[in-house]
Amino acid sequence: MQMSDTRQIAATPAEVYAALLDPEMLQTCVPGAQDVTGSVEEGYDATVVQKVGPVKATFKGHVKLSDLVPNEALTITGEGKGGAAGFAKGGAEVRLAEKDGGTELSYDVEAKVGGKLAQLGSRIIDGFAKKMADQFFDNLQSSLEGTPEEGVEADTPGEDAPAKKGWFGRAKT
Repeated sequence: MQMSDTRQIAATPAEVYAALLDPEMLQTCVPGAQDVTGSVEEGYDATVVQKVGPVKATFKGHVKLSDLVPNEALTITGEGKGGAAGFAKGGAEVRLAEKDGGTELSYDVEAKVGGKLAQLGSRIIDGFAKKMADQFFDNLQSSLEGTPEEGVEADTPGEDAPAKKGWFGRAKT
């Protein structure tokens, strides 16, 4: 399974690159990550709990970073074993470029699965892999860009908000 995407992040390439090397940031960004330890030089050990279709598994794996070009590119490769559920392995080539006062992050991902996971079918696996990649980069983007500015009100109704209307124009209780 292969996929590619590009997104704009409101942070410098140096900030994005540093975040991709930080184990705490990786733990924050990887969906289902329970533990990420290690270093850039030796790689990272991770424990990730995920549910793919009807199969829920705890994956223990190792991730290595290579082809490091500071503030421009890196390659991430990893493999995880989920016991009876099977295994997952893959990699991503990540490129960073300064654009519009921020960073354009582009990635190409390739992933493979085996065991019970492979029996779920390519449509489920491909959809899950895309969701995981999207969640990871959404989490990275949110972490780097921060929360909305102070003073900006959220879209939650207060006591003065009008009652929401149901299907037939009646106020919901």
